[in-house]
Amino acid sequence: MKILVCISHVPDTTSKINFANGDSQFDTNGVQFVINPNDEYGLTRAIWFQEQQGATITVVNVGNAETEPTLRKALAIGANDAIRINANPTDSFFVAKQIAEVAKNGSYDIIIAGKESLDYNGGMVPGMIAGILGYNFLNSCIDLLVDGSNVKAIREIDGGRETISTTLPIIIGGQKGLVEEKDLRIPNMRGIMTARTKTLTVVEPIDASINTKAVKFEKPAPKSAVKLVAADNLDELINLLHNEAKVI
Repeated sequence: MKILVCISHVPDTTSKINFANGDSQFDTNGVQFVINPNDEYGLTRAIWFQEQQGATITVVNVGNAETEPTLRKALAIGANDAIRINANPTDSFFVAKQIAEVAKNGSYDIIIAGKESLDYNGGMVPGMIAGILGYNFLNSCIDLLVDGSNVKAIREIDGGRETISTTLPIIIGGQKGLVEEKDLRIPNMRGIMTARTKTLTVVEPIDASINTKAVKFEKPAPKSAVKLVAADNLDELINLLHNEAKVI
């Protein structure tokens, strides 16, 4: 069984975010990057298949050279090899086209992507890849079992869960629940040293249209100062809730 795991290179959620060039471009200076958390759940599940069913795991990323440390971390966690598509991930369709081309050439049984990346939260790439390749697709996946070519999966839906039976090949959009946080792997020294000798292949992108671009970014407005109201001054409290907060 061959598994392709899509890895996004995203800012750590503790990083301070700024923008440049008239707020039209994300400023990467001083920002720590990590594996997208939803992708890390998927990678950990793939390693479970590796250990239980002898699967081989390739990780793939669309990005420039600065994303290679993130791919090396994925290799240290347990992936067998890595592919970096040498391009700036400009929009979801462009990224999906590049990954679909890699998947087509590699004949993968399962493609695991996070249901969304935590930088732009587009949530479109897994479905687009499935559409391009004609693979079965399951989003918001929280459990995945494979028996031969048969697949049983569970996904979250509004108000509950849905159990689905399908067949390979399949692409899933994974999230927390596919594995739990306690199951995530931390690279050990042996894994880090081994990752240095594992294959990291750089391929050039195929031609694909770029249909969207970021025009401007805006930070959320800062929170206003807290107003304290005396416990016995209900009239003032009602006035503030009605005229300023406008919640009553």
